[in-house]
Amino acid sequence: MSSTRESAVTSSAAPLSQCCLFDAAALRAVETAAAAELGDAYALMHRAGEAAWREWLERWSQAYSLLVVCGPGNNGGDGYVMALHAHQAGRRVCAIRLREHAPRGKLAQRAAGEYEAAGGRTVEFDGALPPADAIVDALFGIGLKRPPEGAAADLIAAINAHGAPVFALDTPSGVDSDRGAVEGAAVVADRTIEFIARKGGLRTGAALDHVGALSLATLGLEPAHYHAHPIAEWLQAADMRRWLRPRRRDSHKGRNGRVLCVGGDHGHGGALLLCAQAALRSGAGLVDAATREAHVAPMLARLPEAMPRAVESAEDLRAAIEAADVIAIGPGLGQKDWGKQLLSAAIDSGKPLLLDADALNLLAAQPRWLSADTILTPHPGEAARLLGSDTARVQAERFSAVRALAEHYGCTVVLKGAGSLIAAPGGAVRVIGAGNPGMAVGGMGDVLSGAIAALRAQGLNAFDAASCGALLHSVAGDEAARDGGERGLLPSDLMPWLRRHANPSTDTR
Repeated sequence: MSSTRESAVTSSAAPLSQCCLFDAAALRAVETAAAAELGDAYALMHRAGEAAWREWLERWSQAYSLLVVCGPGNNGGDGYVMALHAHQAGRRVCAIRLREHAPRGKLAQRAAGEYEAAGGRTVEFDGALPPADAIVDALFGIGLKRPPEGAAADLIAAINAHGAPVFALDTPSGVDSDRGAVEGAAVVADRTIEFIARKGGLRTGAALDHVGALSLATLGLEPAHYHAHPIAEWLQAADMRRWLRPRRRDSHKGRNGRVLCVGGDHGHGGALLLCAQAALRSGAGLVDAATREAHVAPMLARLPEAMPRAVESAEDLRAAIEAADVIAIGPGLGQKDWGKQLLSAAIDSGKPLLLDADALNLLAAQPRWLSADTILTPHPGEAARLLGSDTARVQAERFSAVRALAEHYGCTVVLKGAGSLIAAPGGAVRVIGAGNPGMAVGGMGDVLSGAIAALRAQGLNAFDAASCGALLHSVAGDEAARDGGERGLLPSDLMPWLRRHANPSTDTR
C-alpha cells in the first residue's frame, strides 16, 4: 500500500488498556493475588457488595422491596453483602436460596452470617417468588461452565417470569462469561454490574440478550498490576478517532485509494451496488464495479460516482485488477463458473483482498492459499463451512471460532453477528461494541464489505481496516435505527451515517 494514503488514516497496533476484556481464569488470578496483597480476601467481597448496592441505588432508588437470589459460592456472598446494605438502609429485603445452596466456603458463610445476624431474612425457594420491586441475581457467577439444571433452572425461570427489574452481579446466571454462550436456563437481566474488569463473553453472541446495560466496578483493582492478560479489546464509537484523521488540504482522489468491487451475477446486481456505494461513502477515492453487463446501466443510473464495467470472464477483469489498490469480491458473486473464474483471478493477483458472501462459500468448497493481506468477513453459517463445523458450534464458541479461522487461513477475519469479532493471526481479537438487531437483513454484509475495503484502500493495514470498518458499519447502523427504528431498517439507510462517522473529527456531539 502506498504511504501517500496514510494522511487520512492512522494504523493503531497497541490496544487501549481501559478497553481490555478478560476471561474468568484471569480474573480469578487477580482476585487471588489482590486478596494476598490486602491480607483479607473478604475485603474484596465487601467491596463488591457495597459497589452493587451503590449501583442499585443509582438505578432503582425508589424501589422499596428487594429480593436477593443467592447461590452457594462467592457470587452468592456478594449478594448477601448487598442485602446487608439494603437491610441497614431500611429496605424490605429477602434473601432467596435453594435448599441445597447453603453458603459454602468461609467468605460466603461470613457474608450470610453477617446479614442474618443483623436481622436479615433468608428463605428457601419453594417454586415461586414473592412480590418485590426489584430482584438481584447473585445465584451463579463467572465460575459456572455448565447449564443450570433442576431446581436452579426452575429458580431462573421464576426470576425471568417475575416482572420486576433484574440486577445481575458480575454476570447473569447461566451465561458463560468467557464464550458468550447460553446453553440452557439463563437470567435475563435489565442491568449487569461487572466486578474488577470487563468480560469478553458478555459482549458477543447470545449473552447480549441477557446482560442488559453493563456497568463496571473495579473494586480498586487494576488487572495490569497483577499481570493479567486480556483476551480481547472492546471497541466503541469513539475509537474510530484512533484511525480516522482529517484529510490533507491538497488531497486528490488517487491518495484516497481505488477499490474494485467484484460480483453481481444475474439477479444479484443490488449486492454489488450496495458494496460500491458503501466504499464511496466510507471515503474511497475511486470505485470500480465489475459485474454482469445487464447491471451496468442500472448501476450508472443509481450510482453515477461508481465506474461499472461488464465482465464475462477473468480476462475481462485483468485491467481493473491491475488498477486496483484493494479488491472486494463476493457480493452477489454466485457459485457458478463465472464466480469461480473471477475469484481465482482475484486471489492470483496478489492484491489486498476482501472476501465475502459467495467468495467465502467457494473458498470453503475449494480451499486456497491466501495472503496475509486478505480479510474474510463470514457470518456464522459461512464460518461453519470454512471450518468444517456447524453454525451452532460456531455461535457457542465465537472467540475460538474466529481465532481458528485467522490461524487456518493466515489472515484477518471478521466473524459477523451480535458483537462482531475481528481476529488476526497470532491471537489478537477485537470486539465491536455497537450494532443492533435491525441490521439482520440481506445486504448489510455487502455494505460492510465496501466500508472495510475503502478503509484498507486509504492506508489502514488489514486488521485495523477490518476493525475500523466493522465499527463504522455498526455505529452507522445504530444511528439509522435511532432515526427510524430497527424493524424495517435497510442497508441503504446506513449510507449517510457512514459518511458522517467516517469523519469523526467533525462530529461535535
